[in-house]
Amino acid sequence: MSAPAAQRQVRRPRRAWSDVAFNVWGILVMVFLFAPIAVIIVSSFNVGRLLVSWDHFGFDSFLALLAKPAIRDAVWISVQTGFIAALVATALGTLAGIAMARHPGKWVWWFMGLLLLVSVTPEIVDAVALLPWTVFLGQDLGMSIFNDGIVRLVIGHSLFSITVVSYLVRARLVGQEAQLEEASADLYATPTRTFRKVTLPLAMPAVFAGFMLSFTFSLDNTVIAAFVSVSGSTPWPVYVLSALRSGLKPEIAAVSTIMLVLTLIALGLVALVLRRAGDSAADIARTMAGS
Repeated sequence: MSAPAAQRQVRRPRRAWSDVAFNVWGILVMVFLFAPIAVIIVSSFNVGRLLVSWDHFGFDSFLALLAKPAIRDAVWISVQTGFIAALVATALGTLAGIAMARHPGKWVWWFMGLLLLVSVTPEIVDAVALLPWTVFLGQDLGMSIFNDGIVRLVIGHSLFSITVVSYLVRARLVGQEAQLEEASADLYATPTRTFRKVTLPLAMPAVFAGFMLSFTFSLDNTVIAAFVSVSGSTPWPVYVLSALRSGLKPEIAAVSTIMLVLTLIALGLVALVLRRAGDSAADIARTMAGS
């Protein structure tokens, strides 16, 4: 090969050792984060007496959801509680988010500070506070509705979720001009009609995202559920905690895998709705973060 031809050759630049090190470090971090999840998924197909001892591959663990009433009831209570808590959190959080976005003022920063306080308060503090409060309302004041386990779980699970929905809705509407709502008012539409036809459709992607996130947050709420649940309304996380005494069985991993799939589907729907609403990837990240 002649010298000019050799000079025309483009040499691939060598990658710096720091780039290689960061790539390896990133892979190790991903393995560290997702290896336990992979172990649970694989263990859900274990047909054996205990989770830690592999017997052979099978689907018997998934059938336990239908065969064992205790597991079926615990999962149903978690799903039922999550759905109701998501509805409550979405309704209250949507109204709060719209109020913060459309009626700005000094009160908004005070209110957001209170929401932030609820967000960062440890769950154990909320649980310790909720237990005597629900007992006082249900037994001392005679409000029997607070003796119901589902009601207690819904109240406990919706506390944090309301703040999430409020952040999402506010973040969505702050980036939307209020001209459409002003035009609706100029056309003599009532405030209620403007809310239904203009404001709510604008906020709907964030409302849906808040609902799905609230549902997933409720599914894994363990600390509050362990404190406020009563006999006959044991959710799935509390059932798993109680199963630790006798040893975890493969059906625990099977149901956990199903819960993981439900969570991934919910997060996928959130991203799809926000994407169809015209938000970019950066907008979706900011909306999910409530900023």
